[in-house]
Amino acid sequence: MDLLEHQGKRLLARHGLPVSPGRLASDVAGAVAAAEQLGYPCAVKAQVPTGGRGKAGGIRLASDREQARAHAEAILGMSIGGHAVQSVWVEAGAQVARELYAAVLLDRGARSPMAILSARGGIDIEELAASEPGAIARLHVDPLLGLQDFHGRLLAVRAGAPRELLGPLASVLRGLYRVFASEEATLVEVNPLAVTADGSLLALDAKVTLDDNAAFRHPDHAELRAQLPRDPQEAMAAERGLTYVKLDGEVGILGNGAGLVMATLDLVAQVGGRPANFLDAGGGSKADAIEAAVEVILSDEKVRAVLFNIFGGITRCDEVARGLIEAHRRLRPRVPFVVRLDGTNDREGRELLRAAGLEGMHVEETMEAAARRAVALAGAQASARLKAVLL
Repeated sequence: MDLLEHQGKRLLARHGLPVSPGRLASDVAGAVAAAEQLGYPCAVKAQVPTGGRGKAGGIRLASDREQARAHAEAILGMSIGGHAVQSVWVEAGAQVARELYAAVLLDRGARSPMAILSARGGIDIEELAASEPGAIARLHVDPLLGLQDFHGRLLAVRAGAPRELLGPLASVLRGLYRVFASEEATLVEVNPLAVTADGSLLALDAKVTLDDNAAFRHPDHAELRAQLPRDPQEAMAAERGLTYVKLDGEVGILGNGAGLVMATLDLVAQVGGRPANFLDAGGGSKADAIEAAVEVILSDEKVRAVLFNIFGGITRCDEVARGLIEAHRRLRPRVPFVVRLDGTNDREGRELLRAAGLEGMHVEETMEAAARRAVALAGAQASARLKAVLL
């Protein structure tokens, strides 16, 4: 569960970490009122569960009432990473001398928590990690020992932090680890971690991801989830027991098994397309589950083509084909489908699809061929729609 910034900051504050005062607003009037209460300058910040808000124009500084109003009007309703902005966090301004980056995350490869610190934070931290990996200090933490003061000091030294910040940074890193461990998070990130004019540290942002598998041990997390904006497609999928994540592309994806779906997303991107979603129909997908999955995918108006990638282990490809045929006849989709079936009863499944003679249905025998066909069809659909609008 990816928390919004204001939720993450409240968790940080609960564990003793320094955060700026702020107010949540869901409309322009509320944002202006919050700005007046906090004083100027202040920041108006889009609340969406994704990064890149600054580059997208979702974080703006206001020096007076009119700027606060204009920024709120511009940010509310905008789309960032496929998420519509439904609320803003209005935050008191701070005199920032420099920006750092700090995080504790679950390193799945090492099966261990990892603390990260960089003396260079801000919106380009991803580029820094790629271009100058040595500028980011990393340290794996023994979960039986936890992150100790000397760990934090060691990271601060490795990151090249000034001597006077070694103690404060160690304290902040211990606090981030407390949040990580006690809330059972997979990521607790502060970017930027500001050094203010008086030399104190302040979390100007908070990105927190909580482990859904641990939710039963944290009843208070249910309230956090209830506050999150719910995507219509994701809500529909949850009602049908489907694992679905909306993305910002045009090729709808369905597979059976998380690994296969991830590989399909990568392949679509590799051949020049943009996946519209992650949808795992499950390892034993039946006809009714396939029909429900098709309905969820087609409810996204951005989808221009749909790619089915099914490997039949415990799943029977002929059963999948029957579900797809029934869904196609009932829903009458206006976008083309590309289907790749492999495994148990794959020949029978392909024959059923060919015999059905469904308009816009294309059958491929390999993943790459299916991905290339789906991307090409999505591009053709987009061009046709643009031409129709222009004419």
